[in-house]
Amino acid sequence: QVRLVESGGGLVQAGGSLRLSCAASGRTFTYYAMGWFRQAPGKEREFVAAISRSGGSTSYADSVKGRFTISRDNAKNTVYLQMNSLKPEDTAVYYCAVSNVGYYSGSNYPGDFGSWGPGTQVTVSS
Repeated sequence: QVRLVESGGGLVQAGGSLRLSCAASGRTFTYYAMGWFRQAPGKEREFVAAISRSGGSTSYADSVKGRFTISRDNAKNTVYLQMNSLKPEDTAVYYCAVSNVGYYSGSNYPGDFGSWGPGTQVTVSS
């Protein structure tokens, strides 16, 4: 079992930047591919980005491609989401999660991820 805790959210103006962190404890961090998801009020949880166990492969939702960057530091058991050029539609609670099968299968479906953290709120004002 792995425990995840997100941090780094906050209030930012449109065009600004934030860096989210997700700290992992418990089972070996390098066993898992990691994903970032977000959920806005009244909407379903949606995929944002994922990264393989080694960090050598990444995947992004079309809505954030070119603006967000996912990375990981396996020595620190932490995965990051650098968010630039933020838009009001990026406002949501952001969650990190581990791939249920360990490796990144290419699935962006929330049901294929687990050990969800409590989330961190990101609010982008216009």
